[in-house]
Amino acid sequence: MERMSNSFKSLINRPDFKDRFNGLKNQVLNNSEVQAFLTKHAAEIEEGMVERSLVKLFEFVNQSKNCEQCPSLSQCKNLLEGYHPRLVIQGRIIDLQYDKCPTKETHDERKKHESLIKSMYIPKDILAAQLDQIDVEMDETSRFKALSLAQDFVEQYNSGKRPKGLYLYGSFGVGKTYILGAIANELASHKISSMLVYVPEFMRELKGSFQNSSLDQKVDVVKKVPVLMLDDIGAESMSSWMRDDILGTILQFRMLENLPTFFSSNFDHKQLQHHLSYSQRGEEEPVKAARIMERIKHMAIPIELTGRNRRE
Repeated sequence: MERMSNSFKSLINRPDFKDRFNGLKNQVLNNSEVQAFLTKHAAEIEEGMVERSLVKLFEFVNQSKNCEQCPSLSQCKNLLEGYHPRLVIQGRIIDLQYDKCPTKETHDERKKHESLIKSMYIPKDILAAQLDQIDVEMDETSRFKALSLAQDFVEQYNSGKRPKGLYLYGSFGVGKTYILGAIANELASHKISSMLVYVPEFMRELKGSFQNSSLDQKVDVVKKVPVLMLDDIGAESMSSWMRDDILGTILQFRMLENLPTFFSSNFDHKQLQHHLSYSQRGEEEPVKAARIMERIKHMAIPIELTGRNRRE
């Protein structure tokens, strides 16, 4: 938008300057918001102040003061995108102060909300999940229990406690990952940072991290995030090194630091332990698998999710 001072410069050069100037002055002074401001601050407004401030007053009149007619932040017509003006007295003139409009406040809040939820290989629709929008059918008691415990977790964590996470297990498509996404969104609404990690892809990425020396950095981020959610654990083909030096290290650190951790899996505890007992080479290492499972059991409450496949 062209600055208001430029409009006045072009006005001064016109032969009918005086008439147009008086017309603009009347337009400004007849504005209801300007009138209300002048009335409210009548004791502070000295002679000649209105004339000295006419450019600012004209700018105020021509800027949007609310967002009702604004279709989106990107289509904002004001001089400062996402800000609307407010009249203030500065010394011997009436000046403008620009404040964030409701549309920009909502936009900034959403961006801040999104930044609190980090993810690795999680679909975008999962990241938009909301606890209060998850459907629960009459016979799905396990689903109701999971949502109830999820809400309890958010409330306790928000009050300064460090409750256990959840170990959600069940068949394909019952909504395990979706519930994790909803918990992450609920945490973000309370300014709590979390990370959702799709374990099979994360493990594959780590295998390639030796080449660019980013392995320690990636593991460190996952280890230290305030709330971690490991999705689909047990779906990966895991080597002894992945199990012991990566997964084991992450879980050990989080257990010692009392950092809440959530899990989802198609396996119950017994099945996951069996899966972790065998390396890619076929080596059987039950003791090391049991060590991982002890950490998981210590960190998360197991809940079996039953019900129909919601992907169908």
